[in-house]
Amino acid sequence: MTTPFVLAVPSKGRLQENAEAFFTRAGLTLAKPRGAREYRGTITGLDSVEIAYLSASEIASQLARGAVHLGITGEDLVRESIVDADRRVLLIDSLGFGSANVVVAVPQAWIDVRTMSDLDDVTSGFREQHNRRMRVATKYINLTRAFFASHGIVDYRIVESAGATEGAPAAGTAEMIVDITTTGATLAANGLKVLDDGVILKSQANLVASREANWSGAAREAARVILDHIAARARASQYREVRTRFTACDAALLTEAQERFGVVLPFGGPTSSGMVILHCPPAQLYALGSFLRNHGADTVSVASLDYVLDRENPLFARLESFLGQ
Repeated sequence: MTTPFVLAVPSKGRLQENAEAFFTRAGLTLAKPRGAREYRGTITGLDSVEIAYLSASEIASQLARGAVHLGITGEDLVRESIVDADRRVLLIDSLGFGSANVVVAVPQAWIDVRTMSDLDDVTSGFREQHNRRMRVATKYINLTRAFFASHGIVDYRIVESAGATEGAPAAGTAEMIVDITTTGATLAANGLKVLDDGVILKSQANLVASREANWSGAAREAARVILDHIAARARASQYREVRTRFTACDAALLTEAQERFGVVLPFGGPTSSGMVILHCPPAQLYALGSFLRNHGADTVSVASLDYVLDRENPLFARLESFLGQ
């Protein structure tokens, strides 16, 4: 029996909703044939692909083990839970959702502590005064150790957080925290502030590949198809299709349009009748339309693009390079 290609997707909440919407926009419909409560699914039309619905943290650990080929999870979880992450997994593409920062936060009352250098001074003084190290509450043990080491801070000890980390200083279980935040509102509500240079990682959801998975020829082909869909949608989102026809349209005019407005010519230059199709960045549409009309075009039409399929697939090329040919 052929081993399925496994794509891991978050099992609940906004991450699941955003992941499913992301694949739908790319023309890949995720389905649960055996019901909404099932933790296995499929992609319509791709029988060789199995969807595994897991928590974001489970996805990171399964990628590390090679139990799934691709997965959607946060970069913070990848960096925290996978030792030597850049060798073992590949962050193929940032997906634009699930954004949050891993930060160092201290009490707002520490008015003279604004930077990691200030924190270094405070931790050293604290140890001299109290004969113990300052406590840092966090779930991000590895990221914290690496970041503090990069700033030469050694007079601290980690208190592993099992609950709401931001409440640790008020509860007296830690003096400061390392935690994840989106707006900073929860930190502020708990009397905490982020150090000016205390952002450890700017994280978001990523499509991640595992080096340890079984990358057979069939698995690589499944990945190529999935990544081709994603790349086609990404190209389409960068442009709008512009059509016009006028006899004065020539190669020199189109070269100027390319240089001034960043357009591309997906099908080459104008036809003998002057018909031309351009792909233009959305922000340049009006300027391009005015330019074309000023040079003789009577009508310029603009349409949205759903997909732009190209011979080259940069996402799959990255995966192939990572895995080795």
